[in-house]
Amino acid sequence: MSQTNEIDSLTVQLAFQKQDSSKINTSIHLIRALYDSSSYKKALTYIDNTERLATSLNYDKGIADVNYFKACIYAQKNDYYNAIDGYKKSKRFYYQLGDTLGIAKVNHSVGLIEIKRGNYQIGLEHSLRAIQTFESRNLNKELSSAYNNLAEAYYKTFQTDKALDFNLKALQVRKKLKDSVGIKTSMKTIASLYSERKEHRKAIEYYDNVLNILNPVTDQNLKGEILPRIGAEYLRFKEYDKAANYLIEGLTFNRDIKNDDGILRALNAIGELNIQKRKTKLAKIQVDEAYAIATKIDNQTELLKNYRLQKEIDSINGRFQNAYFWQGKYFSLKNKLDKANQPEIPSIIEVIDDDNFVEVSKVNSEEIENRKEKNESASAAKLTLLYVLGALLLLLVILLILLYGKYKNTQNSNSVLKQRDHKITTINQDMLEQVQNLEEVNSVKDRLFSIVSHDLKDSISSIKGFIDLLKDDGISREEFHELIPELSENADSASQLLFNLLNWSKSQMQNLEPKAELFNIQDVFRNKMSLVEQKVEHKRIVLIDESHRDFIYADRSMIEIVIQNLITNAVKFTRIGDTITVSNSDLNGKSLICVEDTGVGISDENIEKLFKSGTFTTRGTSNEKGTGLGLTICKELVELNDGRIWVESTPGVGTKFYVELPKTKASKS
Repeated sequence: MSQTNEIDSLTVQLAFQKQDSSKINTSIHLIRALYDSSSYKKALTYIDNTERLATSLNYDKGIADVNYFKACIYAQKNDYYNAIDGYKKSKRFYYQLGDTLGIAKVNHSVGLIEIKRGNYQIGLEHSLRAIQTFESRNLNKELSSAYNNLAEAYYKTFQTDKALDFNLKALQVRKKLKDSVGIKTSMKTIASLYSERKEHRKAIEYYDNVLNILNPVTDQNLKGEILPRIGAEYLRFKEYDKAANYLIEGLTFNRDIKNDDGILRALNAIGELNIQKRKTKLAKIQVDEAYAIATKIDNQTELLKNYRLQKEIDSINGRFQNAYFWQGKYFSLKNKLDKANQPEIPSIIEVIDDDNFVEVSKVNSEEIENRKEKNESASAAKLTLLYVLGALLLLLVILLILLYGKYKNTQNSNSVLKQRDHKITTINQDMLEQVQNLEEVNSVKDRLFSIVSHDLKDSISSIKGFIDLLKDDGISREEFHELIPELSENADSASQLLFNLLNWSKSQMQNLEPKAELFNIQDVFRNKMSLVEQKVEHKRIVLIDESHRDFIYADRSMIEIVIQNLITNAVKFTRIGDTITVSNSDLNGKSLICVEDTGVGISDENIEKLFKSGTFTTRGTSNEKGTGLGLTICKELVELNDGRIWVESTPGVGTKFYVELPKTKASKS
C-alpha cells in the first residue's frame, strides 16, 4: 500500500515540475518505484520521456540512471541484448562522472545476468567488483543480494567452501536488515551446504535455527521441509531415536497440511531408517508410497533417492534381479540430473569490459584516415600472401605425387615387416607374462617367509616368554592371570596364521580334489560362530544369526574354512557396538551365503586387491594382524566347489561378502 502511495505522490509531483534536472530526478525516483513494483511497461514509458529530456539538457547523471533502469527491466524480461546495451551505455556515463556507486550497481547487475545465463566466471568477476564498493559504503541491501549471487555462482561451479562463506556473509547482512525471509533462506541453504560437507552437527544446528524463527501460519511448507531434513541428519549418526522423532513428526505434520513434497521426503527418510534397522517389510511399504508420490509430483531428486532405497531393500531380501532393475533406473536418472545441473553455455557471450569504454566522439578524422591507410596496406599484404600460398600449394601437390610412387614400391615390404613385428610382439608379451608370474610367486614366497619369521615367531615367542616368566617365578600367579587375555590373543593369532598357511600351501599344490557331500550350512554357521564368541564379547559386537536350515552340495571341510575366514574377518574389522549378521537364502536354485558387518568398510582400491593371488592385509580395529592369505584361500576353495565369491562394501558403512554354492550335484553334459 505504501509503495502505491509513493507512486501516486511522485506522479502528481512530476506533473507540476518544470522541464529541468529536478524533474529528471523526480522521474528517476518514480521509475525506481515502478521497477520495484514490477510495473515494467509503465516504467519504460517514463524512461523514454526522461531520457529525451536528459539528453536535451545534457544531464549525464540522468542519462546514466535511466539507461541503468532500462537495462534492469530488459534483464527481467530475459532480453540480454538490450540489457547489455543499456548497461554499457549507463556505465560509460558513470565512468565520465566518476560515480563509483553507479559503476558498482552496473557490475552487480551484469554479474546477476551472467550467473543466470550460466556464465559463472564472468558473473563472479563483476559481482566481486561490485562488492568492494558496497562494503566500503556499508550498503547492506545491495550486499545482501551480491553475497547471495556470489554464493550461488560458487556453488554452481562446485566451490562449496566459498559458497558457504558467502552464504554466511549474506546471513549476517540480512540479520542487520531484519530481513526475516532472507534469514530463513540463508540458514536453510547454509544447513544444506554443511550437510554436503558431511558436517551433520552444524547442519542440524542451522536447521534448528530455522525452526525456531518460523511463522506458524505462513511458513508451514518450510516447516514440513525442515523436519524430515533434521531427521535425515540424525540418521547419519545412527541416532535412530532422535531421527525417528523428527521424521514421524514431519510425516504427521505434512499429512495434516497435505504437503506432498514434505510427505515424500519424510517417507524416504523413514524408509532408510527402517532399512538400517533391518525392518525391510515396513521399509518396503514406506518406500513404495514415496515412489508413488515422487512420480505423481515429478520430484526427481527424491525419486533418485527412492530408486536407491528400492535397490537396497531388494538386495537385502535376495531379490537381485529386482535390485539390478532399480540400480539401472537409479543411474539413468542420475545421469539425467547431472546433465541438467551442468551450467548452460550462454548463447550471448558479449560482456562488459571495464577497459573498453571509449567515447565515439573522441575518435577524430585523422585517426579514421590512419585506420583506412592501415586497412589498405593490410589488404595488399593479404593478396601477396595468397599468391605465395598458391605457389607453395602447387609445389606440395607435385611432391605428394612423387612420394606416392615411392610409397607404392615399399608397401609390400612394409606389410611383411609388420607381420614379423607382430610375431615378435606376441613372443615378448608371452615372456612378460611369465616374468610377471614368476615375480608374483616370488612375492608370495617372500611374504610367507616374512609371516613365518616375524608374525608367527612373535606370537610363539610371546607365549614362551610368558611361560618362562611363570616357570622362573618372574611374575606372580595373580599377575599371570591378568596377562592371560593377551596370552590367549597371541595363541589365537598363531593358530589363525598356521590355519591359513596350511590351507594356502595345500591349495598351491594344484592337486586338491573336493569331496562333495550334502550338509546343512546352518550347522557350519553355528559351529564357526561359537569359535569367535570370546572375541565378539570382548569387542562388544552384536552377532546376529539369520540363517535357516538348508543343504548345499560341496566339500564340507573346505566350506568350513571359507565361513571361518569370513566371520573372523568380520570380527576383525568391526568396531565396538557394530553388528555382524550371517544369513543364507535361495538364489536361482543355488544357496547364497552372506556375511555382513557394519564395520569400517573397504575402499574400491582395496576391493580390487582382496582376491588376488598375492598377499594383501591390513590391521583390524583392535590392531589385529593377518596373513593376507585368507580371502585368496576362500576364493580358490569356493571355485573348486563350482561356486563364486564376491564383496560389496562402502567405507564407513560396512561390508557384505557373498558366497554362491550349488545345492545339488551338477549333471554331466
